[in-house]
Amino acid sequence: MPTKPELLTPDNCQLIFIDHQPQMAFGVQSIDLQTLKNNVVALAKSAKVFDIPTIITTVETESFSGHTYPELLAVFPDHPLLERTSMNSWDDQKVRDALAKHGRNKVIVSGLWTEVCNNSFAFSAMAEGGYEIYMVADASGGTTPEAHDYAMQRMIQAGVVPVTWQQILLEWQRDWARKETYDAVLDIVKEHSGAYGMGVDYAYTMVHKADERVSHGPRLDPVAAGQTQQAAE
Repeated sequence: MPTKPELLTPDNCQLIFIDHQPQMAFGVQSIDLQTLKNNVVALAKSAKVFDIPTIITTVETESFSGHTYPELLAVFPDHPLLERTSMNSWDDQKVRDALAKHGRNKVIVSGLWTEVCNNSFAFSAMAEGGYEIYMVADASGGTTPEAHDYAMQRMIQAGVVPVTWQQILLEWQRDWARKETYDAVLDIVKEHSGAYGMGVDYAYTMVHKADERVSHGPRLDPVAAGQTQQAAE
C-alpha cells in the first residue's frame, strides 16, 4: 500500500477493467447506469491518450455476463479480453501475467461489482502481489448504495486509494503546458465531464471567440408572435 503521497503519472501505473458486461451492470444500484458507462468510457479514453497499459478482463461471457460494452471495446479494439471463471480476477494466471508484464506497481481498478470482484481482486493483488490499488469509485458499481459504499470503506481501511475518473485524467495531464495531450484531454472533458465540459465550450466560444466545435444550420433572428418574417426584416 502507498506509504507516502505520490501522484499518478503516465509512467508509474497501469489500469484494469473488470467485468464491464451487461449482466453485471443490470445488478448495479449504486450509480446511474448511463453515468457509469460514461465514466468507464471516459477513463478508457484517458488511458489511451496517455498510453497507459490497460487490461480488460471478463467473466463467464457466453454463459452469463454477456459481451463487454461496445463503447469500451471501441477504445481498445486490439486488446485481448482475458476471460475467467472466478469472481476474483487474481485467480486467473493470465491476469497475473499481464500485470507483471507491464511492470508497474500502481494498479488502477474499474469494475463490477465493487463489493465482490473489485474487493477480492484488490485484497489479493495487495496481499499476494504487492501491488498498490487505486479504486475508481465513480467507474465502478455495487448492487446497492450500501454495498458499494461499505466495500469502498473496507478497502480504504486496508490501504486501497479511492479516486475518480476525472481526478485521474487531470493528474495524468498535470500541467496545461503539456501541449502534446492538451487537446485530447479537453476533448474528453467536453464529451464526458458534464458541467465542466460545458464550461470549456462556453469559454472557448464566448470568451476566446473560437468556432463552435460542430456545424449547424443558420440561426434565425427573433420574430415577435403575429409578425411576418418579411415585416421583421
